[in-house]
Amino acid sequence: MASDSEYKQIKSPVDSTPPERGQRSLRRRAPVRLLVLFVVLLLGDVGAQLALRGTAAHVPPRLVNWAVFGVSVALAAALLGIYALLVHRMEFRKATEISPRPGQLLAGAFLGFVLFATVIGLIHVVGSAQLLGVSSSFAVILPLATSMLAAVGEELALRGAVFRIVEESRGTLVALVLSAAIFGLLHALNPGATVVSTMAIAIEAGVLLGACYALTRNLWLPMGLHFGWNFTEGGIFGTSVSGGAAGKGIFTVTLSGPTWLTGGSFGPEASVIAIAVCLTVALVLIAFCARAGRWRRVVWRVPAGRNGS
Repeated sequence: MASDSEYKQIKSPVDSTPPERGQRSLRRRAPVRLLVLFVVLLLGDVGAQLALRGTAAHVPPRLVNWAVFGVSVALAAALLGIYALLVHRMEFRKATEISPRPGQLLAGAFLGFVLFATVIGLIHVVGSAQLLGVSSSFAVILPLATSMLAAVGEELALRGAVFRIVEESRGTLVALVLSAAIFGLLHALNPGATVVSTMAIAIEAGVLLGACYALTRNLWLPMGLHFGWNFTEGGIFGTSVSGGAAGKGIFTVTLSGPTWLTGGSFGPEASVIAIAVCLTVALVLIAFCARAGRWRRVVWRVPAGRNGS
């Protein structure tokens, strides 16, 4: 367990703590690190979303799309910087899990597109989605910006803080369950949320995104997948994203039928089809993770250091 580079203690010039003892110290301080990183990053994500909405509301209509896009890029960069700073100050190391991985980012975005397109296709096959062709007017810049910011902010807080730190001290299974549950509960505050939609987000997205991080030990794959799914949902097919108002997607799609098939007002991600599709892929990724030796066994008790922390 101590061989993975992202969990090695990087000593500062004045730190003479042995690596093994430093590792134990990091584990004992896991609750403090978890609390600080999660709260700061969650508040940062909420503040960034509010700033984005404020920009959209106060910029002249002819400039709003590009202003929102520019602000979204700047806010996403700021959140990444905050994460790197927190990791450096609290864990005494470089945040290698956000080291640039453009290939993983693109692969994740493509996977997110394929998964949601598959969900819409299956809902269409059972007769609950009608694809009416290309929309006469569509706007992709706004969903592009909001999807990007949501992917960065939520993945830093949930996979970068909760999953990573819990896995480090308690194992992959505990990290997967806890981070997925928190992810689902946070979406319970969204418009149109129900018990079913909360469970759906936890099972399909929380487990899948956690599996992406466990496999790669890098946040760019889950960020890319998160972005690709949200943008495809709102920017391409124009359906509601996690309870948000439906946008003007590239394609015109109408949903009808039972809520368990369409997701109702929350959007197709609350559909049983979305749960089945995403959970299937998540289980495949988990199998790859275990085969690659990246699945960390459950740790029920953290050993105390001989001489304290």
